[in-house]
Amino acid sequence: MDLYAEEILDHYKHPRHYGHLETPTLTFHDRNPLCGDEIELELKIEDGKVTDMAFTGHGCAVSRAAASMMSEEIIGKSLEELRGWDKKDIIDLLGIEVGPVRLKCALLPLKAMKAAVWGLAEDE
Repeated sequence: MDLYAEEILDHYKHPRHYGHLETPTLTFHDRNPLCGDEIELELKIEDGKVTDMAFTGHGCAVSRAAASMMSEEIIGKSLEELRGWDKKDIIDLLGIEVGPVRLKCALLPLKAMKAAVWGLAEDE
């Protein structure tokens, strides 16, 4: 469990793919109003596959680590594959048991990614 906690802290302190893409194909912004976590996700799509990803925002260690870990996994995947992702994929990436309070934090990056790949419009 300590190994997973260390990896989560590493991704939180040094998130991978943090920032903006020059010309994203898909973007989605989402937030968790209960805790204040927020994410802006950008995807570059070529030939139906993710070729690059970036994210910005703020949130707790679980939310930010989940976004960072997810960013490493989805590059190279097809939109069809990503449409099939579910909460188990994120929980498996984190490698820890996530309680009910932190589950929404962990799933925020997944929710934003799924909305982007399904082409959903953002709520204003």
